[in-house]
Amino acid sequence: MNSPRPADDPSRHLLETSRTVSLSRPSVLFVCVHNAGRSQMGAAFLTHLSEGRVEVRSAGSAPAETVNPAVVEAMAEVGIDLSAQKPKLLTTDAVQASDVVITMGCGDACPIFPGKRYLDWQLQDPAGQGVDAVRPIRDEIEHRIRGLLADLGIEARA
Repeated sequence: MNSPRPADDPSRHLLETSRTVSLSRPSVLFVCVHNAGRSQMGAAFLTHLSEGRVEVRSAGSAPAETVNPAVVEAMAEVGIDLSAQKPKLLTTDAVQASDVVITMGCGDACPIFPGKRYLDWQLQDPAGQGVDAVRPIRDEIEHRIRGLLADLGIEARA
């Protein structure tokens, strides 16, 4: 029978860390109802700022037909092209395959699994708003993504 590792054993820390976030390449899922605004911006910023060091997904519990045009325009202003993105349906598999799940207004529609790190980012919904109203939401998401990368121990692109 294996005895528990002492608290100061470095291998114990690695085992505990791997339960919550993959050590090689963490995986993050962004979820909002329509996957047409906040979650698309979050996924795009994380992909851009992590330079591929994070596996990124986004999905919605009731996906829209297209990404919000004001969101596409606001992200283009900072050099990120969302024009080819399509909203995707949230699946149990996507949640299970992710180390970190960031909800952005999906409420009870997001399944909860043990061993995942869940963050709930309360952000204004850009649906039906113009680009002037989307810019501050975009900027807040970028700020939070930079904080997330720091938490994951990944240096953000300048």
